[in-house]
Amino acid sequence: MNMCETNDGASPERADAISSEADERARQLLAGLGYCGHYMHFHGGGRSGKAPIICLIAKRGGQISQQELGTLFELKPGSLSEVLAKLETAGLIERTRNPEDRRQLIIKLTDEGVREAALDQAARERFRSQAFTCLTPEEQESLGIMLQKIRKRWEELDA
Repeated sequence: MNMCETNDGASPERADAISSEADERARQLLAGLGYCGHYMHFHGGGRSGKAPIICLIAKRGGQISQQELGTLFELKPGSLSEVLAKLETAGLIERTRNPEDRRQLIIKLTDEGVREAALDQAARERFRSQAFTCLTPEEQESLGIMLQKIRKRWEELDA
């Protein structure tokens, strides 16, 4: 084999060009995914922001224990307390001790919280119904499969 050839027969210059093209594609994909993540975080309340929390409480009948809420959102107690303090200050929730277990706090939506949750849920449903209308059903299915593959790979890289 010629010293200037790679194992697949491509010259080192061609291998560098292929590598550079792959790097640029990766940059473009990551930038696109980054924008999507940014958009979803700031327009959808993130994974543990106001909208997801009050919508979940509403779906649970308007109240939930603080411990269960923390488990569902995988938040540390301090982080959850901070978010709940902001919701309480905004008048969206009330926190009270469970009369049966004084160690446990119950989070309950206020009337304003119920209204806000309904508005947030409607906005989330509107977004969900329109977010992918630029893609055909087949493209949506392919995108879902590709995102699953990416997630699996990234989880492997993180291990």
